Amino acid sequence: MTKELTNGHPLKIIFNFAVPVFLGFLFQQFYNLVDTIIVGRFLGVDALAAVGATGSLNFMIIGFCMGICSGFAIPVAQTFGGGNIPSMKQFVFCAWILTAVFSVALTVPAVISCRKLLELLKTPQNILDLSSSYFSVILSGIPAVLLYNFLSGIIRSVGDSKTPLFFLIFSAILNIVLDIVFIALFKTGIKGAAWATVLSQGTAGIFCFFFMKKHLKILSLEKSDRKISVKKINSLLGIGIPMGLQYSITAIGSVILQWSVNILGSIYVASMATAQKISIFFSTPFDALGTTMATYGGQNVGAHKFERLNSGLFWACLLGAVYSVLGFLCLWLFSDSLTSLFINPKESLETVLHVKENVRFCLLATAAFYFFLALVNIVRFMIQGMGFSKFAVLAGVFELVGRAVIGFVFVPKFGFKAACLASPLAWILADSFLVPAYFWCRKKLMELK
Repeated sequence: MTKELTNGHPLKIIFNFAVPVFLGFLFQQFYNLVDTIIVGRFLGVDALAAVGATGSLNFMIIGFCMGICSGFAIPVAQTFGGGNIPSMKQFVFCAWILTAVFSVALTVPAVISCRKLLELLKTPQNILDLSSSYFSVILSGIPAVLLYNFLSGIIRSVGDSKTPLFFLIFSAILNIVLDIVFIALFKTGIKGAAWATVLSQGTAGIFCFFFMKKHLKILSLEKSDRKISVKKINSLLGIGIPMGLQYSITAIGSVILQWSVNILGSIYVASMATAQKISIFFSTPFDALGTTMATYGGQNVGAHKFERLNSGLFWACLLGAVYSVLGFLCLWLFSDSLTSLFINPKESLETVLHVKENVRFCLLATAAFYFFLALVNIVRFMIQGMGFSKFAVLAGVFELVGRAVIGFVFVPKFGFKAACLASPLAWILADSFLVPAYFWCRKKLMELK
């Protein structure tokens, strides 16, 4: 069930690998979207705003978890691509140890500081209790997030992008069922949506574990593989932590932006939350291309086939450009219909029209710059797969600056519409660094060949 990405036409390889990854991300975002829809439809605009108010902090903390797991998978992909299976297995074992350590080290302080963080963000008082209730459960599920993202990353690193998809499909269906059972049947309120997310993600992680144990013998660890190597741990941390920080530093800009939107009031918080949920759903192909290029870059660098890097990057960017146009057209045509899914029919007409107007502007302002987002994901993950993960941190700094400038300077002066331009500015600034950085990294690899 393993697959090498070091032979064959890059377009075919990238497309075939990316499609299952895309479907996996799509289902992951689907059940996040369903969470929000059910909350909005059953519990009202305040509950919808309460979930939205946690978004940037969620991205900062959960994003760090996802980043370090992606980083742990890169040495596995490189040693697999290079055919060094004993070293690959030792990397897997050391990554298991680090994942367990991070599960404890991140969960406890995150849950304890949950409400204080929301207060620092000036979360509106009418939704503070709801936000805190929801977010504390989400943060208690950090071990589940780490388990799934670590194991799915390891499975993809040896070329199998389909299996994590199957488990996510089941997880998405489970999440929807649990949402309905907890919220509509048991009346657990906003906490029910959080527990549905945590339980479904944990289930996907458990499925990944048993699949690896039974079907991926190449990842089976013998006694000789279960040795803690300081050198390998340092290597994993050297890639994983910068990738985690990339998400967190980027998220700090989102936190600043969330703070500025919170001050505008709960209607604008709900509008931004709705627009972000829809936009994230539509941007999943860019996430899939990024994940694909991390594995593609890692395996080809491990195999010393540096000449395949440029061609892979070109074809990935072409795929990203085509989808950018299609994504914009879809949002232009269907933004109002999509927004209606999130709004309780009992809300006043004035509230509904206000939210729809805000969401439409935000979606179109974001989608107009989708190609820059495609570049951010493709180039950044390619660089990480090549082994230069520290550059991702610097790219995150550029995104932070873009969102911080909008949040501190322009939102207080120009309001909600200025906030909608924060992500496009962040992507453009990140690309201005990443594109030349890629060519510098490739040059360095060619000098070592």
